[in-house]
Amino acid sequence: MPTVTIYKDGTGYAAEVPPNSNLVVRAGVKQFPWPHLKYRCGMAKCGTCASRILRGGEHLAAPNWKEQKLLGAYLEQGYRLCCQLWIHQDIELTQDGVNLQLDRQAAPGAA
Repeated sequence: MPTVTIYKDGTGYAAEVPPNSNLVVRAGVKQFPWPHLKYRCGMAKCGTCASRILRGGEHLAAPNWKEQKLLGAYLEQGYRLCCQLWIHQDIELTQDGVNLQLDRQAAPGAA
């Protein structure tokens, strides 16, 4: 089973998840990585779950059109939207210091 490690405030929180897991779905049902993951809409509209992938990004599927639209050039810097990721291999990520200046017109209703 894949291990997910989320770094928050300098501490790593790690746990195994079933293959083909979506982190935002798991957080929504109060399974790991809740409460360590910031998320909101789950549909790639708000950008709240934007994370910098530290390790394991090479095992992720290519960014879909939603991530491309919302993250743009941030994709090249290793950022992804957790709501759009399906985990099949070990991954490490952080949301610490993630302060993306996302185009809010691409995310109607985002705060």
